[in-house]
Amino acid sequence: MTNPDQPSDQATPDFEAALAELEDLVAQMETGDMTLEASLKAFERGVALTKTCTAALKTAELKVQVLTASDELVPLDPEDVEVDDA
Repeated sequence: MTNPDQPSDQATPDFEAALAELEDLVAQMETGDMTLEASLKAFERGVALTKTCTAALKTAELKVQVLTASDELVPLDPEDVEVDDA
């Protein structure tokens, strides 16, 4: 189980790892057994994980669009992907 008081082993996890950690954080928060401070740290981590997942999904979507438009996959730089900070 993820401890929100400790940083993750990976600064930027891949999509599957980020999603798994996010699901774990949600499960912990839903129990209602966390302190306010731990809940806030978990929420902050959850926001970061959500941004990681969103960026990975947008990158994948762009690759699919490029592939289907030209019948060949063109590498995209993740830095070129815009992520909404909403």
